[in-house]
Amino acid sequence: MIDVKYIREHVDEVRENIRKRRSSVDLDEFLKLEENRLRVLQSIEETRQKRNDVAGRMKQDGDDRDSLIQEGKKLKERIQILEADFEEIKTDWEGMLHRIPNLTHKDVPEGDSDNDNVELKQSGETPSFDFEPKDHMALASSRGLIDFERGSKVTGAKFYFLKNQLAILEQSILRYAIDFAMGEGFEFLKTPDLAKEEILVAKGFMPRGPEDQVYFIEGNDLALIGTSEITVLGYHSGEVLPAESLPKKYCAFSHCFRTEAGSYGKESSGLYRVHQFSKVEMFAFCAPDQSEGIHAEFLRLQEAFWQSLGIPYRVVDCVTGDLGGSDFRRYDIEAWMPGRNEMQGGWGEVTSTSNCTDYQSRGLDIKYLSKENERGFMHTLNGTVVATPRALIPVLENFQRADGSIVIPEVLRKYTGFDEITA
Repeated sequence: MIDVKYIREHVDEVRENIRKRRSSVDLDEFLKLEENRLRVLQSIEETRQKRNDVAGRMKQDGDDRDSLIQEGKKLKERIQILEADFEEIKTDWEGMLHRIPNLTHKDVPEGDSDNDNVELKQSGETPSFDFEPKDHMALASSRGLIDFERGSKVTGAKFYFLKNQLAILEQSILRYAIDFAMGEGFEFLKTPDLAKEEILVAKGFMPRGPEDQVYFIEGNDLALIGTSEITVLGYHSGEVLPAESLPKKYCAFSHCFRTEAGSYGKESSGLYRVHQFSKVEMFAFCAPDQSEGIHAEFLRLQEAFWQSLGIPYRVVDCVTGDLGGSDFRRYDIEAWMPGRNEMQGGWGEVTSTSNCTDYQSRGLDIKYLSKENERGFMHTLNGTVVATPRALIPVLENFQRADGSIVIPEVLRKYTGFDEITA
C-alpha cells in the first residue's frame, strides 16, 4: 500500500496515477474516510487524556471522589463508543487504501489493457514448417500424454492429468529452472501452498473482492496461493534486516491455484489457462536504491532462460492499465506458440517481472536498518523463471516434426533421459 501521508500531500499526483492505472477507486471518498479517521482518533486521544487527568485527581482529592468516579465512567463509555466508531471507519479505510494502486514508473506507457503493451524486442526466429503444425493439445492428446476428461471427472473443468513423457518433461523443466536460478546465486525455497489472507492483501490481491481469483479454505483464514510470490513476501514479514545483508534473493517452488473466473475462448484453451500449475519464481528484498538494477537483472535472467531452451520470444513493456495493483513497472516475456490463433501462430505470456517498490513491504512491516540506524521499508521484486504447464506449450509446438514427434531442447535432456517424444 502507499504511504497515507504521501497520499495526503500529493493528492493531484495520486489522482492522476489512479486515472492512468484505470483504477475504479474513488480518491475523494478515501480522503473523507481519512479525515474522519484522524478526527475520531484525535477524539479518542483527547478523551483518554481527560480520563487520565480524572484518575490523577482521584488520588489527590478525596472529597470529590464519588463525582470523579462518575465522570471517569462516562469518559470510559465515551472512549468505547469512539473506539467502535474508529474500527468501523478503519475497516472501510483499509479496504480503500489497499485498492489504491502503487505509483508508476515515469517511463511506463499509458494504455488500457495488455492489447496496448509495447514490444521492446524479439529474440530468436519463429519456426517455418513445411507441414501444417498442430497445437499442443492435438500433439499431446494423440499420444495419450494428457487427459482433461478424467481431470474434469476427478476434480472439475480445467483440471488435467499429465502422463508419461509429458509429465517427465514438465518435472524436467521445473528442475532445470531451479538449477538455473541457484546457479545465479539465488537461495532455494520450497514454500507452503497456502497463506493467510493478510499476506495476500499485502501482495496486492483483494481476495474477497469482485475479481476473486482465489480458492479459500472454508473455516480458516487461509487460501491456496496463486504464486509463490505471496509466501516468499511473507517470509520476512515484521522483520528488520541490516542493510548490509541486502539484497536477499530467493528462488521458490510452489504449486499454484487460480479460479481463472471468466477465462474462456480459444486463447485460453488447453494448458494455457488452468486452475492448478507449478512455478519457479525469483524474489528479492532490497534497499530502494537497488531495485531498479535488480529489476533489469531479473529480466536478463528470464531472457537467458528462454534463450537456453531455444524458444523464440518477445519482451513487452506493460502499459498502465495492465499493471497489477502493486506493480511500479512490469515486463512480460511472451513465447511464440505456433498453435495459437487458429494455426496462424501468436505470442503467449510465459513470464513476468515486477518492481513493487515499497508497496508490499509497507503492508507487512518489512524494513531495513542502515549502519546509521536509519530505518526504511524495503523494496520487493518478483520474476517468474518458469511456470508449467504453460511452458510446455511452446516446447511442444515449436519443436514438433511432420510425423508428430517432438524434439527435446538440449539443456533438458539430462533431466528427461530422452531426446525426443516419439510418434
